[in-house]
Formats: sequence, C-alpha cells, structure tokens
Amino acid sequence: MRFNFLEDFLALVFPQTCCGCKTSLYAFENQLCRKCEAALPVASYHLRPTDNDLTVKLLGLTEVEKVFAHLRFSKSGLSQKLLHQLKYKNKPQLGEVLGKLYGQRLILDNFDHHWDFVVPVPLHPLKLRSRGYNQSAKFAMGLSHSLDIPLHEGLQRIKFTQTQTRKSRMERWENVKDVFHFEGKDMVGKNILLVDDVMTTGATLAACANALLSAGSKKVDLAVIAAGRV
Repeated sequence: MRFNFLEDFLALVFPQTCCGCKTSLYAFENQLCRKCEAALPVASYHLRPTDNDLTVKLLGLTEVEKVFAHLRFSKSGLSQKLLHQLKYKNKPQLGEVLGKLYGQRLILDNFDHHWDFVVPVPLHPLKLRSRGYNQSAKFAMGLSHSLDIPLHEGLQRIKFTQTQTRKSRMERWENVKDVFHFEGKDMVGKNILLVDDVMTTGATLAACANALLSAGSKKVDLAVIAAGRV
C-alpha cells in the first residue's frame, strides 16, 4: 500500500466536502455524498425525448430530434445548489461527475451508440479566461467518458453577448442567433449530442444546433444538466 502523507495531511486540514450538503466526503465519494447522489431530482425526459416540454420550447428555432435533461431545476433546490457550485464556486469536477452519472443512466435506457460526438456549448474566450473552465464542457467530458463517445470542442462562440437573465424568449433568441460557428468538415454526416448546463428558453442551444446543422451534421440531439421554467 502506498501512503501519500501530503495528501493525507491536506485531507485532514482541508477535508473534501459534498457539493450538496457540505458534509465531509469519504475517500470513495467524489463531489457528492451518497445521500445527495440518491436525492438528485432526476428527470425522465429521455423516456419521451421527442415529445416533452423541452422540445416545445425549440419549435420555430431549430430542427432537433431529441431533448434530454438530467435533473429537474427548482429554485432553492438541490439542482440549483449544484449548478451554482459548478458555475461560480470553482467546482469543475462536479460537472464531470454529473455527466458520468447521466451517461450511465442513458446507457441503462439504451441510448448508447446513438451519437458520433459529444459537443459542449462554448463560452466566449473572455468568459472562459475569467471562469477558468467551461462548465458545459466538464459535463460533456463526463458524458463522453460514460458513453464512450469522443468529445469535440470545435464549436466556437464568435461574439461576446450580454447575460440572458431577464430577457424574454425572443430577446434571448435575437441575442444569440448569430453568435456560434463551426469551422471545418468534422460534423458532416455526423449525429451530435449537444450539451449545456441548463435550459430555460432554449435559445442558446437552438443557435448552437443551427450552427452544427449548417456545418453538415446529420442530426443534433440536446442534453442539459437541468431544465427549468422561465
């Protein structure tokens, strides 16, 4: 057995805590304790992926086949707490953990071997430099690992946009419809799983999906960590 005294010392002084309830984690736990993992508000959108309230949001904006969400978003609930930790509290590994968990669930419901690439919604380089990581890319990494599908980060955000908060559905669409671009032929004839952290109106995801379809993708499906009401 190999002992790492530095790691043991750091774990003693700065114990790893659960992103959900802040209790100390055991060595076999990662980002979430078993209690919070079991309490995740898991959604069932993948059981009706072509006909649910998420696909309705995208009508008239883009042509996608399936829309999934791992968790149901609720204000002050566990899903909101985890998204806040992921985006603003420097918890990139949480995104990977959530992606791996959702990938495992999709496999159980026979959604393996459906896609050629997992593509995350990109951040603008200025936002990426400020945050240090793309939370959607971390979620995509976890999905890529579980589903055994390559991660592709070629989609680009070519314009800096203001926050979508407090904008209406159409204002959000006007804000992002020409923001994304894919250069090259990697997407030609490919089936894509496009992923983001959260879906509200669906404007950002629709704009990204259109960029991938314009680049020659055969099909684009969508998956997010959590879906919430506007």
